Amino acid sequence: MSTATAEKPAEAHVFEADVARLLHMMVHSVYSDKDVFLRELVSNAADACEKLRYEAISTPSLLAGDPDARIMLVLDADNNRLVIEDNGIGMSRAELIEALGTIARSGTRAFMERIEASKAAEGAQLIGQFGVGFYSSFMVAERVDVASRKGGEDEAWLWSSDGKGSYEVRPLDLADAPTRGTRITLHLMEDAKDYTRRGKVEAIVKQQSGHVPVPIMLYDKPDEKPAQITDGTALWTKSKNDITKEEYADFYHGVSGQYDDPSLTVHFRAEGRHEYTTLAFVPTTPPFDLFDPDRKGRMKLYVKRIFITDDAELLPRYLRFVRGLVDTSDLPLNVSREMIQESPILAAIRKGVTNRVLSAIEKQAKDDADAYQTFWNNFGIVLKEGLYDDYERKSQLLGLARFRTTTSGENQRSLADYVKDAKPEQNAIYYLTGSSVEQLRVSPQLEGFKARGIEVLLLADPVDSFWVMNAPEFEGKSFKSVSQGAADLAQFAKPESAEEEKTPEAKAEISGFVALAKEQLRDDVSDVVASDRLTESAVCLVASESGYDRQLEKILAGAGQLQAASKPVLEINPDHILIKAIASAGSSPALQQDAVHLLYDQARILDGDKPADPRAFAERMGRLFEKALKA
Repeated sequence: MSTATAEKPAEAHVFEADVARLLHMMVHSVYSDKDVFLRELVSNAADACEKLRYEAISTPSLLAGDPDARIMLVLDADNNRLVIEDNGIGMSRAELIEALGTIARSGTRAFMERIEASKAAEGAQLIGQFGVGFYSSFMVAERVDVASRKGGEDEAWLWSSDGKGSYEVRPLDLADAPTRGTRITLHLMEDAKDYTRRGKVEAIVKQQSGHVPVPIMLYDKPDEKPAQITDGTALWTKSKNDITKEEYADFYHGVSGQYDDPSLTVHFRAEGRHEYTTLAFVPTTPPFDLFDPDRKGRMKLYVKRIFITDDAELLPRYLRFVRGLVDTSDLPLNVSREMIQESPILAAIRKGVTNRVLSAIEKQAKDDADAYQTFWNNFGIVLKEGLYDDYERKSQLLGLARFRTTTSGENQRSLADYVKDAKPEQNAIYYLTGSSVEQLRVSPQLEGFKARGIEVLLLADPVDSFWVMNAPEFEGKSFKSVSQGAADLAQFAKPESAEEEKTPEAKAEISGFVALAKEQLRDDVSDVVASDRLTESAVCLVASESGYDRQLEKILAGAGQLQAASKPVLEINPDHILIKAIASAGSSPALQQDAVHLLYDQARILDGDKPADPRAFAERMGRLFEKALKA
């Protein structure tokens, strides 16, 4: 051992809390398919080789006498060990700690919560579904040693852990380290001895990692000659006619880190002004990072089969659930991050790939309604972000959208279905936004529309409140909120029960009560009006014609984006028995004043809010009960 190495003692570290929880779940849970650990480690090794190829473009010396990338699997049945080694970029001490001691991606807490939820429901698919990578080693190993030497450096390091809460990092003599790259030694558990059998390991590799772009060598024993079991041919360079469904699925598993099968595969080669190949997959189940706050995509960029980055925006963010890659020969191999961000070539590629992916989704919607419904349930909330972000494709995305409505029951309908069934005189697509479909179904704002047989979209996703503000017309019909401005129902025939003619005295009483309500609530509402949208409830609140939609106001206020909410409009149902009774109680002004405030608080409760003044609300209720008991 060199003097420099001997002077540096081993360092003990404790795993980041969430990593410790993750390891505990793996070690103490039973999974029906532990084989996925090998796919994860092979994928990591392939990534390391690809990163080296990229770095070597500007620093050829990194390849120093060993230019051909490879992954080596060494079986050691005598010592019950499995070794996975690559001659890729390798890791420094700091990189070992960062990569193997923490979960680096944002949204860690949400990630862990989803893992625990799935563990309770479908533990057998946990690892593949969430792509936890290196940590899956501890499903089969009682100890894991990671020896690594970064390309171009004269130091090597050993990371070691038993997966029980801590790990150790210490210097490694260069004689015991890879010349370049990383060697992972799994000290297998007693019940994992099968992973030292050639037949089992070779079958797993060919099934799950047969198309990684790096050759894989298999050693039956540490001192024997290797056999090449995969040739490192990039699947995306082959003709679609030469690729089976199973091969596509295997490649998807490796590139996505998921264990489901893709619901859509988009594979094409673009030629002409720009040449590039795309292989993209739409998952069947949502990736764990679907709601990552950064909303980044997971498409990889290759240039002439050399991995460049997985941080290029090759698809818009509302398609971030798509997994895959783009390989182009139109960019220089030494392309910089800044050039990637500003490249007109990549902008053109992004447009082409986006169009092809959306076309594939449209085809599925047309040809397989059941599969598309599953897709929409999983990804519709994300796809709708494009209605807000992507003006160029709003009409296309509106055609893909599916909605629950007042007439759909538990099913969902397209806007084309809505327009087809709309009333002849109807020139708007009506919608109501809120926090849940169940709450929306019982909203008083819907009563007049339901009574007249007018379908209303029930929009319960937060993004709905934003895209509808700037939604274009759909087939000549604009979008209109039923909780904002006048209901505009005069053009539609009223239900028979609402055709009752009022006497002049009754009209006068209602008008007087409306005037009283305006005076009493002048600080709380912008107006009080007789409603033509209410048929069953006594009151409701709506936004003014010029204000924000009620739900959008709540979202903006909750996010601190709104200085002050605008005053709503209180609508009163003049045909409601309660309103008639209160309006005719002109001899009891105190009762009418209490009733006005109670009706306003009732409208707030129906709108999902609390009474404006809970104590005053309780006192008014007490006075009414007292009066009723004395009567």
